Amino acid sequence: MMDAEDIVGTLRPDEKAIMTYVSCFYHAFSGAQKAETAANRICKVLAVNQENEHLMEDYEKLASDLLEWIRRTIPWLENRAPEKTMAEMQQKLEDFRDYRRVHKPPKVQEKCQLEINFNTLQTKLRLSNRPAFMPSEGRMVSDINGSWHNLEGAEKGYEEWMLNEIRRLERLDHLAEKFRQKATIHESWTDGKEAMLTQKDYETASLSEVKALLRKHEAFESDLAAHQDRVEQIAAIAQELNELDYYDSPSVNARCQKICEQWDALGTLTQSRRESLERTEKQLESIDELYLEYAKRAAPFNNWMEGAMEDLQDMFIVHNIEEIQGLITAHEQFKSTLPEANKEREAIQAIQAEVQKIAQYNGIKLSGGNPYTTITPKSIDNKWDKVEQLVPQRDRALQEELAKQQSNDHLRRKFATQANIVGPWIQTKMEEIGRISIEMNGTLEDQLVNLREYEQSIIEYKPNIDQLEGDHQLIQEALIFDNKYTTYSMEHLRVGWEQLLTTIARTINEIENQILTRDAKGISQEQLHEYRTSFNHFDKDHSGGLMAEEFKACLISLGYDVENNKTGDAEFARIMGIVDPNNSGVVTFQAFIDFMSRETTDTDTADQVIASFKILAADKNFITAEELRRELPPDQAEYCIARMAPYSGPDAKPGALDYMSFSTALYGESDL
Repeated sequence: MMDAEDIVGTLRPDEKAIMTYVSCFYHAFSGAQKAETAANRICKVLAVNQENEHLMEDYEKLASDLLEWIRRTIPWLENRAPEKTMAEMQQKLEDFRDYRRVHKPPKVQEKCQLEINFNTLQTKLRLSNRPAFMPSEGRMVSDINGSWHNLEGAEKGYEEWMLNEIRRLERLDHLAEKFRQKATIHESWTDGKEAMLTQKDYETASLSEVKALLRKHEAFESDLAAHQDRVEQIAAIAQELNELDYYDSPSVNARCQKICEQWDALGTLTQSRRESLERTEKQLESIDELYLEYAKRAAPFNNWMEGAMEDLQDMFIVHNIEEIQGLITAHEQFKSTLPEANKEREAIQAIQAEVQKIAQYNGIKLSGGNPYTTITPKSIDNKWDKVEQLVPQRDRALQEELAKQQSNDHLRRKFATQANIVGPWIQTKMEEIGRISIEMNGTLEDQLVNLREYEQSIIEYKPNIDQLEGDHQLIQEALIFDNKYTTYSMEHLRVGWEQLLTTIARTINEIENQILTRDAKGISQEQLHEYRTSFNHFDKDHSGGLMAEEFKACLISLGYDVENNKTGDAEFARIMGIVDPNNSGVVTFQAFIDFMSRETTDTDTADQVIASFKILAADKNFITAEELRRELPPDQAEYCIARMAPYSGPDAKPGALDYMSFSTALYGESDL
């Protein structure tokens, strides 16, 4: 605009020309400074947006993976297909323990990390004046918590079902063995009875022989009646096995049906034979009363010995010391009856000796055994010897079971001792974390360091939980189902431990978010201290949140005009809409800080971003890719170019981009 001679070659240059020249320089440099400021602001906004998008993608992936794992796991836990044997159910229980020890703990950490990421993202969005992040449908934190709750419900039901199934199978094995023993004894007794009842020996017998056959039959009927109870027991056991869904019920039912049909046949044959014998003449005079007395006393005594042998060999199942001590007491009472029983045996044998003595004295040649019974003195002695052998065997079995129950009681006490320490420790730590979260000791960084050290001390307590898990596994392997020495179950302690880890992690995350808020809003440590002091003063129940009336009192103390009048109520309603958008009725400390920082600091807005883009575009309503690449860093320029819609205004040119809709979308609901 000017030549050098216009200034140098004259004594007084033209003032208007000089002013025009200087003004052009001023406008040129001023425009460059505005462009640089606008570019910096856009870079800052875009960087925040890019970071937020990355956090959203991380949250969506982590939530999807966790929900997919829960979706795959719940059907496995809800599978209630029963197994036939104890070994198969024990394997199911072992698989469940592996799930609890190996597969679930990492997922607990993932769930906790997911909540932390979500809270951190929401805090960053609030700080950058962006709308709250809404995960895709079905991936909300509440959805994940609901699915996790369903998973834990399925776990509890699955474990209870397995333990009940083990009890049922144990009971079934015991009943099946008892059924086989009783059935074998009964079948052994009935062997040959049908042949005996169907023989026609009385048709060619003498009068005395017929009378003898009648007495023998009476003794048999007595024996038959004595066996009725065993048949009823066999049928009752078979019925119980059916009701408990025993896997081999068909063979049990078939055997029971055969025994019952045979028993009915024996009853019919017995009645038929009695009627045949009673049609003959009476045979009472020539019957040896000693034989009759022997038969009548031998049959009950024989049944008593058979019952004693059956009881001494009977299987038993107990679950505590009191039950086995009850069996030992009953066994001792049985042993106290043996001397009296031996006297009865000697008396019965004396009857047989008297028969031999009378026969020898009168020169009678005995043609055979006792006509009234098949029970011989030798069989009585053999069974008595068997009873005497079984008594010490029963003693040893009961003492072994007593030792086992004492060992089980030791396991109960060991678990209870540790559980009664760990349970209160977890509760104490939960209470301490609650106190720490509302106290104001040092700066936020100091609090964060202290909390992380506190978290490490909690993690270092993990071996105590592992020790309890080991003790609990020994208890389950020993099939112990109750523990009177403690009110804490392993399930209760697991849940408490997981809640403790989650709570300390959340508390640390809250402090981190407060640091983010402080740094982003430029809040001083003194202001934060003042906010916490005011908040704690009105948090009377130390719940970590203020009810509506408590929050109103806090605002009044800070100078806000929210008194109970029309203007104050309207202002309080506006503020509550900001700090409690979900209408939960509770204001958290984080929401309180956000509100106070929003009231005292400035934030970027959509209008500011539009104004910055307008500067870069030289006051045009659109901007070009070339201008973006020239004014912005490469990655952020390409970010804008990829997301800006084409500009369609009347002044549009080829390649024009709409920076206004892009800026508005940054602060509204969009996929950016």
